[in-house]
Amino acid sequence: MSPYPSPKEPNGAGPLAGIRVVEFAGLGPAPFACMLLSDMGAEVIRIDRPIAKPGDRNDIVGRGRQTVLLDLKDPAHVQQALNMIERADALIEGFRPGVMERLGLGPDVISKLNPMLVYGRMTGWGQEGPLSQAAGHDINYISIAGALAAIGLAGGAPVPPLNLVGDYGGGSLYLVMGVLAALLEARRSGKGQVVDAAICDGVISLMSTNAAHTLRGTYREQRGQNVLDGGAPYYGVYETSDGKHVSVGPIEPNFFSLLCEKIGIDQSLRDAQNDRSRWPSLRADMSAIFKRRTRDEWSNILEGTDVCFAPVLPLSEAALHPHNVARNAFVDVAGIQHPAPAPRFSRTPSAVPTSTSVTPITTTTVLARWN
Repeated sequence: MSPYPSPKEPNGAGPLAGIRVVEFAGLGPAPFACMLLSDMGAEVIRIDRPIAKPGDRNDIVGRGRQTVLLDLKDPAHVQQALNMIERADALIEGFRPGVMERLGLGPDVISKLNPMLVYGRMTGWGQEGPLSQAAGHDINYISIAGALAAIGLAGGAPVPPLNLVGDYGGGSLYLVMGVLAALLEARRSGKGQVVDAAICDGVISLMSTNAAHTLRGTYREQRGQNVLDGGAPYYGVYETSDGKHVSVGPIEPNFFSLLCEKIGIDQSLRDAQNDRSRWPSLRADMSAIFKRRTRDEWSNILEGTDVCFAPVLPLSEAALHPHNVARNAFVDVAGIQHPAPAPRFSRTPSAVPTSTSVTPITTTTVLARWN
């Protein structure tokens, strides 16, 4: 049985049911943050430009919310936006610093109109600083945070980790966390506030463990030389006989010992886990062993044991993995496969999201609900 109830009207399900959010349309981390808020039950109304293309049902990140088309250069349309913001709990925008102020929608104006509103601002560089007005993307933000330099193979160039670390890890998730914290505080104090979520700040925060290991002298600022960056042969990816890959990560000695037994690592290398001088020999032995069988054969042997193993699956295969199937990790939304809402809640579960709305609505419709 699916852990998700049937789709409902706005505010119908999830721990954020009853929370109203106004989203100003943009790209990247701000829309993803709004998807997460919507998944958890918030009613999110997106404001987009009149020239915006019709909604795309394949736009998974745009799911679960309706759109109002407004020309924010038109004072009458700005007033319509203000009418919604006056009744909202939170606002999310991802423009460069100063854009919302020039539109007459900055925090100073909004705080007088709606003192309890939480004003979420998503940028790469932050609201101030020498780079605050410069263009940039995920790869740039994680560069100055120390993250990109740490990712990649030994002797090679840094490898961009998609845009998961910056846009979504250091950006969207920190924005959502900040907005939720501010909403809780507003209920106690009766006052809203601005949440300045800068991707570079979030990524620096994500690098806290690396910073701690650097201080202890247990982290080397060289790619491919540390346990979690692929330097350790027992924490990495190996090619199989069919050209696919598997991942192993038995950091704990007892788990590594079990891996040695399961795959038949040479006896002379079974005590080499923490001996960096023998890592090349251990890696060579493990590489040769994993190439003897296919990815699926190794899955049959190792999956579900304590060797810390998983097959490396492309997204198209992830939906078919038995574990993901059992957990309903992917859900059908109007005939399109979506990642299911996460995390999961025992008492106030999120509903199956609705698909991206292709038909805009009016502010009159929104205000009729919100009044």
